Amino acid sequence: MRIVDVNEFYSPTGGGVRTYLERKMGLLAEMGHELIVLAPGPEDRIEERPGGGRIEYLRSPRLPFDRNYGLFWDEAAMTAALDRLHPDLVECSSPWRPAWFVANWKGNAPRVFFMHNDNMAAYAQRWFENVASGERVERAFAWYTRYMGRFLERYDAVVTNGPALEKRLRARGLRIDAAMPLGIERGHFSPAMRDDDLRRAMLAQLGLGPDGLLLLGMGRHHPEKRWPLVIDAAERAGATMPVGLMLLGHGGLSPKLERRVAGSPHIRLFRPVYDRERLARIMASCDALIHGAEGEPFGLVASEAMASGLPLIAPASGGCAEVADRHASELYEPRDAAAAAAAIGRLFARDRAMLRRAAVTAAGRVRSDREHAAELMRYYEGLVAAKAEAGRAAVRK
Repeated sequence: MRIVDVNEFYSPTGGGVRTYLERKMGLLAEMGHELIVLAPGPEDRIEERPGGGRIEYLRSPRLPFDRNYGLFWDEAAMTAALDRLHPDLVECSSPWRPAWFVANWKGNAPRVFFMHNDNMAAYAQRWFENVASGERVERAFAWYTRYMGRFLERYDAVVTNGPALEKRLRARGLRIDAAMPLGIERGHFSPAMRDDDLRRAMLAQLGLGPDGLLLLGMGRHHPEKRWPLVIDAAERAGATMPVGLMLLGHGGLSPKLERRVAGSPHIRLFRPVYDRERLARIMASCDALIHGAEGEPFGLVASEAMASGLPLIAPASGGCAEVADRHASELYEPRDAAAAAAAIGRLFARDRAMLRRAAVTAAGRVRSDREHAAELMRYYEGLVAAKAEAGRAAVRK
């Protein structure tokens, strides 16, 4: 089966979506399928992947506030690419122009809208959280939900990347046909990667000794990730206990965050780590992952941390809360730095050996990306078969 994923969220310097798609290409190739990602780029270009699949960039304008990403704008170019590739199934995940480009395409392949994110939570609710309740914001932006409903009705299936997003969208009255929880590359992440010497070295970089609590924050430096809240929580907790925070990431907020932590003795920002083995060693050698985004649709980073044997400190709603193991996590009231600091304190007060055992046990239950890919392909094969049968039935009539 050839799948074409029309994906505005893919960037060679991106985070979770890039990781997911790069791995998915190889997995589908092993299963005998082909995944081609159509992504916006500064020029028309094709990148073949050694394990199978490829990225085809269509020349598109860049986002003015983040030059790493682009916007599909040319419907004719998109239509021509789909006609040329002749897919068995088309995925789309952007609710803007690409949603309509794919819906308008005249090909016979099933169309699937794959929900990777929630713009209502990531933007509208965050923008107005200090002036209105979440419910009022939902009502004020009901036009956006209605807009989504209009293009979703033209798709053969609507799929989310996990239960958190499914619940949120169903509550707004949107049609969801299936939830396909993502998985992570279990071969890289493992508690066995823990390196006590590396842990001591990282704590020393933060000005702390081996008795310190080494927290890791990972993700793009974007407002929806709420890194200022995480920094505030670490500083509050650090006033009464030895807490260090490493933030791995980059983005538009990086200069502001660098200024914010300039006077913090135990908090440092680091560039993203793209080498998977090195990243796995870093993750397994920390003491906990801390996350601030309650609007996270699926806790991919949280799952990687759990597979590494790391406890979680996360908001009590959203994708990270959905995957968190209750024996190896401390959840807190979303958008509340004091509550996050209290969660850090609760984790610090727990018996380290017992917490470690609970986290290692939880690591064995983390869903793999192979499981996700196999389940998704079974679902897609059913859609293709149903579409073909409907076509044959129409001809017989």
